[in-house]
Amino acid sequence: MNVLLIGNPNVGKSVLFSRLTGLRVIASNYPGTTVGYTQGKMKMGEAAATVVDVPGAYTLEATSEAERIAVAMLETGDVVVNVIDATNLERNLYLTLQLLERRKPVVVVLNMWDDTAHRGIHIDVARLQELLKAPVVPTVAVTGEGIRQMVEAIPSAAVSDAPVRTRDERWATVGRIVSEVQRVTHRHHTWRDRLADASVHPFSGSILAALILAGSFYLVRLIGESLIRYLLDPFFQRVWTPVLERLSAALGGGGLLHDAVVGKLIDGGIDYVQSFGLLSSGLYIEFGMVLPYLLSFYLALGLLEDIGYLPRLAVLVDTAMHRMGLHGYAIIPTMLGMGCNVPGIVATRILESRKQRFIACTLISVAVPCAALQAMVVGVVGRHGARYVAIVYGSLLAVWLVTGAVLRHTVKGFAPELLIEIPPYRLPQWRAVLQKLWTRVWGFLVEAAPIILGTVLVVNIAYSLGVMRFLARLAAPVVTGVWGLPKEAVTALVVGVLRKDVAVGMLAPLSLSAKQATVASLVLAMFFPCAATFAVFWKELGVRDVLKATLIMVVAAVAAGGALNLVL
Repeated sequence: MNVLLIGNPNVGKSVLFSRLTGLRVIASNYPGTTVGYTQGKMKMGEAAATVVDVPGAYTLEATSEAERIAVAMLETGDVVVNVIDATNLERNLYLTLQLLERRKPVVVVLNMWDDTAHRGIHIDVARLQELLKAPVVPTVAVTGEGIRQMVEAIPSAAVSDAPVRTRDERWATVGRIVSEVQRVTHRHHTWRDRLADASVHPFSGSILAALILAGSFYLVRLIGESLIRYLLDPFFQRVWTPVLERLSAALGGGGLLHDAVVGKLIDGGIDYVQSFGLLSSGLYIEFGMVLPYLLSFYLALGLLEDIGYLPRLAVLVDTAMHRMGLHGYAIIPTMLGMGCNVPGIVATRILESRKQRFIACTLISVAVPCAALQAMVVGVVGRHGARYVAIVYGSLLAVWLVTGAVLRHTVKGFAPELLIEIPPYRLPQWRAVLQKLWTRVWGFLVEAAPIILGTVLVVNIAYSLGVMRFLARLAAPVVTGVWGLPKEAVTALVVGVLRKDVAVGMLAPLSLSAKQATVASLVLAMFFPCAATFAVFWKELGVRDVLKATLIMVVAAVAAGGALNLVL
């Protein structure tokens, strides 16, 4: 049996799916999370059923890519579980009526049932079930309330005999149903209501946004630096270094194999940044330098998602985003891009037009540093002072705004207005937050480990063959003349195509001045995305748009790096 979870965006389908299947899936408190689809297995009696988390849709009269996918997948299901936000019954029931008209067995789930009491909403479940002629089950997906009753109702769902209506007839029917089954009583505003209003007000919302983002950045640094200082550095120095020293002695203390596996000995010992061996720099860069900051960033991002703040941030920045040919919704893939550019670019599918997707993908690739790169920027540039880190971020912000404004006027296409669902503020469920954190961190490790180790090996071979010296001579006019960097920095630029965080880490042993470290970090952040981002960009928008974006990246990186060199 194929069970389809179908509903409007942001009604809790992904959380419900996780409850049913036990799979580790990302469940976020904002629309657009499930642009693709996820499937898993659940036990139903003695048999196993396939559960599919269908992309969020407001209507079966498809107006977006997500709704087109939902309509296509509807034909593959045996039973439809229509997930409804119980606090927005009128808006959700339109899709319910369309599903009943499709002659599919439907179970209606009134999710977020706990919030109805908080908002003074009273729904007569028995009467609603009678009018819809389908099972209706209240649930609270984040706590598991009502899930068992919902599963038990699936086998009893029958094909509806609802007549096919016109759009106006459906809305009239929705109005009659809501007036008969729902009663709203007065309730005083809670602190969450007042906070929700303040979050989208231009003045108070801007102050809150600055405080929240500053607090998130502080949390990322606090957790990341604490993990490095008190856990990871002691482990590498006290536990791993003796292992490498014994391995180094066994390999004769030098030679091609020794340098590839253990790394070059610096002042007679292991230097985890400069040795560049597979088991020294390869492991330390990923686990000792990047992972701590990545873990703390994803924790902060997950909390903002599940609390419900990101959609409000989208409304707040909508006007500014329109100046770049986008709308406030684009802040969501941008924020995801600050964790990793790959999911950020994939998330641009939630934007309605090709123009918006191209602009968003290009801006993410050029001016949105991933968490791994940010970790290295803080580590390499931060040692010269916080103001130099601020200069890097300020420069990237300026590039983001200027490039976006130029693309708005030069890229053909349309930029529709913002239509976004704002969820209520909710206290995050730590089980869901930690589950999402694990999923994201594990995905990074699986993707990054081969690339980082491969990069270290490629750099060793390239050094041995003299490739880096050749590239340094070739790029010297730009690297030294325009950006004011030593020619050895070209190695980091080349490696940056494979892995940005590794590239910034390679700047550490070059003894760069504060000015040079700042310029080099800015150029690396802008100059070509990593290989994984490049591949996803290609897959999403095709070779022509990738070539256009690449030209924009090169021009922007050369210009911004040169300008910053002159200013500093």
